[in-house]
Amino acid sequence: MKTHGPWKIVSSEEVYRDHWLTLRKDEVIRPDGLPGTYSVATLMSGVCVLALDDDNQVYLTEEFHYGVGRTTLEAVSGGVEVGEDAAATARRELAEELGIVAEEWRDMGAVDPLTGSMVSPARLYLAQKLQFGATDHEGTEQIRCVQMSLADAVQMVMSSEITHGPSCVLILKTAQTEL
Repeated sequence: MKTHGPWKIVSSEEVYRDHWLTLRKDEVIRPDGLPGTYSVATLMSGVCVLALDDDNQVYLTEEFHYGVGRTTLEAVSGGVEVGEDAAATARRELAEELGIVAEEWRDMGAVDPLTGSMVSPARLYLAQKLQFGATDHEGTEQIRCVQMSLADAVQMVMSSEITHGPSCVLILKTAQTEL
C-alpha cells in the first residue's frame, strides 16, 4: 500500500493511454478510512504564450476546440513533446500558430488548471519584441489571429468571453506586470 497525502493507494491500474492522455484508476482508502475508487487523468504538459507588442496589443488565437464544442479565444497553447523543454515548445507554438517570432521571452510561472482529478500543468510565457511571418498550422488547426489591446483582453477575461484557464491567468498576470 502506498501513501498519497492523506489517502492510501491499495492498487493502481492504467485503463487508457494515447499521445495526449493517460487515465488511471486507483483503489484507495480515503482519508475517512473508507474504501473507494479514484480516477486520475494526466494530460501532456503544456505551454501558454501571450504575444504582446510595443503598443500593448496582444495576439490571440480564435479556433474551434473539439472538447468544449465551440470556438474559443485564447493565448497560443500547445503540448510539450517528449524531449522538448517548455521554452522551446513556447517558441515553436507561437511561430506555428500565429507566425510570430519573439526576441524577448519572460517566464510567467505555471498553473495547474484542474487539480481535483487531473494532472495538466501549463507553463506560462510572455513574448515581446515581435516579428511576424508565415504560420505553419497542423492539419487539425484552423486558427484565426485576433489582435486587441491588453486592456480589452483583460475585460474579456473578466466578462468570461475568454475562458481558457491558462490564458486567463497569463493575461491577468501580464496586465499586473505591465502596469
